Amino acid sequence: MPLNTASTLCPAVLISAPSSGSGKTSVTAAIARWHRHQGQRVRVFKTGPDYLDPMVLERASGHPVYQLDLFMGGLAHCRALLAAAAAEADLILVEGVMGLFDGQPSSADLAAAFGLPVLAVIDAASMAQTFAAIATGLQRYRSDITLCGVVANRIGSPGHGQMVAQGLPADLPLAAALPRRPELSLPERHLGLVQAMELPELDGQLDAWAQAWGEALRPEFEWPRVRLALSEPLWPAGELPPQALAGLRIAVAQDACFSFIYTANLDCLRALGAEVLSFSPLQGQVLPECDALWLPGGYPELHAPALAAHPSFFASLRAHLASNKPLLAECGGMLCLLDSLADAQAQVHPMAGLMPGQARMQKRLAALGLQALDWPEGPLRGHSFHHSTMETPLQPQALASNPNAKTGSRAAEPLYIQGSLRATYVHHYFPSNPVAVARFFSGRSQ
Repeated sequence: MPLNTASTLCPAVLISAPSSGSGKTSVTAAIARWHRHQGQRVRVFKTGPDYLDPMVLERASGHPVYQLDLFMGGLAHCRALLAAAAAEADLILVEGVMGLFDGQPSSADLAAAFGLPVLAVIDAASMAQTFAAIATGLQRYRSDITLCGVVANRIGSPGHGQMVAQGLPADLPLAAALPRRPELSLPERHLGLVQAMELPELDGQLDAWAQAWGEALRPEFEWPRVRLALSEPLWPAGELPPQALAGLRIAVAQDACFSFIYTANLDCLRALGAEVLSFSPLQGQVLPECDALWLPGGYPELHAPALAAHPSFFASLRAHLASNKPLLAECGGMLCLLDSLADAQAQVHPMAGLMPGQARMQKRLAALGLQALDWPEGPLRGHSFHHSTMETPLQPQALASNPNAKTGSRAAEPLYIQGSLRATYVHHYFPSNPVAVARFFSGRSQ
């Protein structure tokens, strides 16, 4: 029997689109910023694995952005995150991933699981009445989800906005028609948007987006209310060993080079009792005295000269491993440990030389997909997304599986173990198995 069955009606929507590139992130950020300016508490989530969009959405909302992913976190974990948000939010926004029905699980699956109405963002550039055909197609494709409205994005004029609204049924209102403003577009690089911390003008852009949303929002549009639980255990009994990492200090590299960090991962470490110590290798900060170390993914190919300018970083990694202390290196963090890394211009940069091998950046995407990986301590879930290829004489200790392998996503990443080092391209989601995470970082793997 649930410990607490209290619930509340909270304004909440899942913001999706027919495809990637329709403007989901900018619209979600605009809505969050606008409501924040109205003095409201906005909580934003991102569907599926993503680091870059949440950075922008966090700046827009003023609150950490968490992932809602039915594969990585599971139904109960996602329900608990929504419950925590519902207990304190005036509005909950969930940005979808890819197109509404793309992937397994899809954004539509998440909307159906929690009864979240869908606000569809459709790029209206170069179309007129066909806008309504696409909108009604999204509305009718699945009977277990409900569209509460549509946003016409990138319209050319007020008249264009009126034109695209023609043919929309009464139960599918146009929430807003946003003008095309190329000067407000965010820059991108090979993995997606440029990181929020690298955009000095971002707050000004977010304010401009918010103003555009406020001007375009139709006064008759009302946010639908969803009944959400008010109290769900984020860490159900038995899934989190109490204080398993109590008294241990875990260092986390965190800056523009090492930035692919789920907030939920840091929460998990702290819930296990660990003291989390962030430091910036790019700024020359020394590795704090610690019992374990996490090198998350990021952009070592862009910051290799800066890392080389602080050789004490590589030396401290060598000393850490020589002391047989746990080190988890994910994707870009793993590349830093190799002998060398060739960037996109084919310039070769020496790395730490703590893991034999070389990596090379390439223009084409090398791997993308959800991942389930068996650690010696137990199974974890996560994802991979990288443009580099790697050669190493090390033999994998395990090979990940991909839940979407049958639909063409064949990425299956290897896991390398060398002493106290754990290295892989997989970005892990720690809440998928806190017990295994605790065993590894405590050094009690066996």
